[in-house]
Amino acid sequence: MAEYDLSKTIIPYLDRHLAFPLLAHLVETSLFPIEQVQAAQYELAKGTNMVDYAVSLFEQLHPDEDTPEEFSGKRDRAVSTNERLELEAQAVLDVIENPDVAQALRQDKNQNLQYLKDNYNLTLEQITALYNFGQFQYTYGNYSGAADYLYHFRVLSTDNDLNTSAHWGKLASDILTGKWETALEELNTLRDVVDSRSPSTLLTASTEPAALTQLHSRTWLVHWSLFVYFNHPQGRTLLLETFLSPTYLNTIQTSCPWILRYMATAAILSRKSAAGGTAASSRVRHSIREIVKVIQTEEYQYQDPVTSFLKELYVEFDFEAAQRELTLADRVVGDDFFLGEFREEFLDNARYLISEAYCRIHQRIDISDLSERLNLSRDEGEKWIVNLIRETRMGAEAKIDLEKNVIEIHRSPLPVYQSVIEKTRGLAFRTQGLATGMLHSPQQPQQAQPQPTAVEGAR
Repeated sequence: MAEYDLSKTIIPYLDRHLAFPLLAHLVETSLFPIEQVQAAQYELAKGTNMVDYAVSLFEQLHPDEDTPEEFSGKRDRAVSTNERLELEAQAVLDVIENPDVAQALRQDKNQNLQYLKDNYNLTLEQITALYNFGQFQYTYGNYSGAADYLYHFRVLSTDNDLNTSAHWGKLASDILTGKWETALEELNTLRDVVDSRSPSTLLTASTEPAALTQLHSRTWLVHWSLFVYFNHPQGRTLLLETFLSPTYLNTIQTSCPWILRYMATAAILSRKSAAGGTAASSRVRHSIREIVKVIQTEEYQYQDPVTSFLKELYVEFDFEAAQRELTLADRVVGDDFFLGEFREEFLDNARYLISEAYCRIHQRIDISDLSERLNLSRDEGEKWIVNLIRETRMGAEAKIDLEKNVIEIHRSPLPVYQSVIEKTRGLAFRTQGLATGMLHSPQQPQQAQPQPTAVEGAR
């Protein structure tokens, strides 16, 4: 299933250190020749200060060749640079870790800097040593140490550009050390920075327009957030709430439509718990409906078995095609770096969606036929359907006749007012968004000649 692998698509939006876990996963899945993956690992490792790791990869790729001399010199330079930066950073840490200094520091960073300068002769340039050493520790592979130094730097520094860079480094370090609660907090903080600032240099120094730079920053943030959202216990729900917000949905549709795979999977994973009465926001409960609309819109840009499964089930109502797509989607999810551990849960929830949709349009259902559509044997299908009815609200509407081997669905008619609510649920929000867009649209002078506007790719 290499044609559906997104590693080559996602890696350009990641820091090289975040790409190492994806490449290691490709070695395990054997989707690509192992020599190609090891060559990619080596090319990434050469750009870091993890010299021993790069040497080991070189020896795996070229077992009959001698190790290049350049690695020996690079190792010596890395060690000496590390020692120098450590001395510079330690001088600052000795001051700020002093209990008296910790008690004297306040929320106002400028006041703190003045206090440190007056009492300990520490300047902003010296505090920047924490950033330099934290950044070097990151390239060295010491992610825990990098997170600590970047955090201390961010507490004291008033340099917005370096603070933003430290945010990205701290988030990457927390991800690579598996501290998911801390990583989620850092992700939310960085998202607020990206969304609220008038960005001049959110990622790199650039002459691009601020809005375009902000779009690029959000695109990178979307990709980095996948590590957090698919490892944190509440991550799938948080992913839906974030990615379905207008700002980030626009970013995904404009820059990275392949993220629809992860939105669709998160919606499928959350659907059964939401339908079973678990507390969830309105956006999460109705996420599949919104995502299916986006899948239809973006089908010309991106589709895979996961998105096609939802399309066949909820747009075409073709249960045979949905069954075929689910078979492929099961393999795609199993091979995906972010989704692999959710394979069984995904399949169980997808079967729930099929049975829910099938029962919605039928009143009398043959259990053998439904089991076949769920890719289950007759005995497995009976057990699965019984458990489904017992665990969800279908139990109030469905009865099983084991003698005739059928399920009979008895539904009370939907009240008219409820139908109106369902049809107009998002009307107020869409009207408000339309009004806001009209207010912010540029006003053309009445006598001015109409100017051509580039709207390609606009959403």
